[in-house]
Amino acid sequence: MTTYIVANWGSNATFKTAEQWLKDFSHYYTPRPGVEVVVAPPFVFLHDLKNAIGRYKPDGLALAVQDLSPFPFGEYAGAIAAEMIRGIANFAILGHFSRRRYFHETHQEIANKVSEAVAAEITPILCLDPSYARAQMAALEDVNLERLILAYDPYVPPGPTAAISPRDAGKAVADIAALAPGRPVLYGGPVRPDNVRTYLDLDQVSGLLVGPASLDPIDFASICTEAVREEALA
Repeated sequence: MTTYIVANWGSNATFKTAEQWLKDFSHYYTPRPGVEVVVAPPFVFLHDLKNAIGRYKPDGLALAVQDLSPFPFGEYAGAIAAEMIRGIANFAILGHFSRRRYFHETHQEIANKVSEAVAAEITPILCLDPSYARAQMAALEDVNLERLILAYDPYVPPGPTAAISPRDAGKAVADIAALAPGRPVLYGGPVRPDNVRTYLDLDQVSGLLVGPASLDPIDFASICTEAVREEALA
């Protein structure tokens, strides 16, 4: 079973710091069996980081976008159509709580984005919270979900002590997993190198969607290393 560790940088970094992050991460992280590492930088750095990956050669590192247009090619000024990133990014983070909270995205808009990603052979990472997960999944009724990865993505006020109890996280993940049996579910709440296994060892958790902790390449390398399942080393 693949464990996905996804770094979502949000609206952070410059290209200079992004390239340095990649260099440092490549130094501190050794690819592990059964772990797929995905990095979602701001879109403007995507192409250059694709080239930088070719220079630093961090095995097993894939790229994701943090959002996509709900429309195909057309007169949608400023929108990034899924076809534009085919072959550059393999994954797309869609419906993140920040998009819903600050950009007021609707379930149907997000469903359209998922559909566009699937059509472009990009794996959607659909962010959900149990409070609206059923309604969001209902909007995907006509979408092929074979490529879909789900993520429990709660809003948690930022801060050094921000956390979700393992019991609450486990229940939320189970509720989301029940809506799409057989699909991977990531835990997207606050995580640090010292509590990785706490959340990865929960039933039905197939990986992590890492926010602020992913901005430090050494911390993120530690998180990826801690994510190795014992059976993968046997």
